[in-house]
Amino acid sequence: MTSRPEIVFQPLSADLEPTVVALAGTDVALGSRAREIDQRAGGAILKAAEAAQYKGRKKSTVEVLAPPRLGSVNRIILLGTGKTGELKENDWVLLGGSTAAAVGARKTKSASLIAEASDTGGMKPEMLAALLAFGVALRQYEFKKYLTKTNKSEDEPNEPDGLQKLVVHCADPDKARAAYQHYEAVANGTLTARDLVNEPANELGPVEFADRVKELEKAGVEVEILDQDDLAKLKMGALLAVAQGSVRPARVAILQWHGAKSKRAKPLAFIGKGVVFDTGGISIKPAAGMEDMKGDMGGAAAVVGLMQALAERKATVNVVGIIGLVENMPSGTATRPGDIVRAHSGQTVEILNTDAEGRLVLVDLISYVQERFKPRLIIDLATLTGAIMVSLGKEYAGLFSNDDKLAHDLLEASAETGEKIWRMPLDKAYDKMLESKNADIKNIGGRWAGACTAAAFIKFFVKDTPWAHIDLAGTAMDAPKSEINPSWGSGWGVRLLDRFVADKYEKGEK
Repeated sequence: MTSRPEIVFQPLSADLEPTVVALAGTDVALGSRAREIDQRAGGAILKAAEAAQYKGRKKSTVEVLAPPRLGSVNRIILLGTGKTGELKENDWVLLGGSTAAAVGARKTKSASLIAEASDTGGMKPEMLAALLAFGVALRQYEFKKYLTKTNKSEDEPNEPDGLQKLVVHCADPDKARAAYQHYEAVANGTLTARDLVNEPANELGPVEFADRVKELEKAGVEVEILDQDDLAKLKMGALLAVAQGSVRPARVAILQWHGAKSKRAKPLAFIGKGVVFDTGGISIKPAAGMEDMKGDMGGAAAVVGLMQALAERKATVNVVGIIGLVENMPSGTATRPGDIVRAHSGQTVEILNTDAEGRLVLVDLISYVQERFKPRLIIDLATLTGAIMVSLGKEYAGLFSNDDKLAHDLLEASAETGEKIWRMPLDKAYDKMLESKNADIKNIGGRWAGACTAAAFIKFFVKDTPWAHIDLAGTAMDAPKSEINPSWGSGWGVRLLDRFVADKYEKGEK
C-alpha cells in the first residue's frame, strides 16, 4: 500500500504550503480565503483564469506558477467544482480525490487545500473539510509491493514518492478533525480491502488470508479461526467440497465487534466469499483472463475492511463478520460434476458445475451464522457471477433480498456513498429452475438468469432472518477507475456498508 499523506487541519489563516489548491465554483466563484490570497498576489489568480477562459467547471483546473508576493508559494491550482450549492456529500469526496490527483501530477511533497466554497449548499464547513480529506485518503493508493525497479539513481535518497503532507485549511479545524476520524477509519478499511484483492494468490492463500485477519485484533476485533478439522467437525460439506481439490487447506475466519451498550443485543451479520483463486475446478474456466480470479475473494475483503472500519471508529453496534477462505482447483481429489454433498444445514446439494462454487461456501456460513449467532439480519457479499455483469455492467452491484426494508436501507446507503447497487428479482420461477431429481437442490439453474438463480440457491438456506445478497463481481475488481479509486482492487462495499450501519443502527433507528 502507498504511504499515506499526513492530513493536518489548520485555520483558514494558517501559513500556506508551496502548492496551494483552491476550489473555484462556476464562473470562478471563490471563497473568502482564496479571494484574499488573490488580492495579496495582485489579482494574478483571477487574471490567469480569465486569460485561460477558465469557468470553474467541475474537475477542470488552471495553474498559476510563481504567483507574486506569496512568499514560499510556488504554484496555485484552481480546481473547478461546478455549482457548489448543488453538490451532495459524495461529490465533495470525489472533489477530494480530484485534489489528490491534481497535486500528485505536480510531484509535490506538501500542499495546502483551501476547504472553503462560495456556496456550500448547507454543508457544514467542518463536514466539507472532512469529506475532502476523505477523498484525498481514498485516492492516495498504489499497489507497488512487488515492484523492485524504480527510476531513482543509486545516489538518490530512498524517500517516499508523492504527496507526504496535506494541510486542510478550514473554518474550524477542531470540528473538522473530529468529523474526519470516522472517515479516516473507513478509508483505512477500504484500503485494506484493496490490498487483499490486489495480492497475488500465491502470496495470499486461505491460511495467509486468515493470518492477515488476525491483525485486526489490534483494533479490538475478536477473531476466531476455524481450520480444516474444525470445519469437518461442523459438517460444512458444501464449503469443503470447494476446497478439496487444492493442497491448501480451507479456513473460516469469524470476526466479532461488540460495540453496543447492551452486550446481549443481537448482532448484524456480514458474510464474505473468500475464494482466493478460482480456476473453476473440474469445470475449468478458459485461460484468457483467469489471472483475474485472484480477486474472487472481493466479498471477504469487503467484510474484513468493514470490520476494521467499525472497530477503528468504535461503532456502537454488535457485528459479526464471517468469511470462508478456500481455493478452487482441479485435481485428483477435486469435486466432480454430478457429485452430491451434504451442507452444514443437513440439506443435500447436487453439484452440476464446480465453477458455481462461491454459493456453496456462502450457504454453509449462512446456516452456521443463523444457528450460532441468531443475527438481526444477514448481508452476504460475493463476486458470484459473470451474469451480473451481463445485466449491470461494472457500474452497479446486484442486490437481492427477502426483505423490502433491508433492501430500501441498502439502496439509501448506496445513493449517499456512490457505491451503486440495483435491486434484482427473486421469484419462485428461479427456485423451480434449481430443482434436482437426485438431491434437495442443484447448484446451477441452466443458461438463463444466472445471477438470479445463484441468489435463489442462497435463499434456499436462509430461514426467517432478513437477508440480502450483493453480487459485486463487476465492482470489486477491475472496476472502472474514478476520482477516488485508481486501483484494480476497488475495496468496494466498505463505504456502502459502513454508511448502512451508521445510519440505520447507530442513530436510533431500529
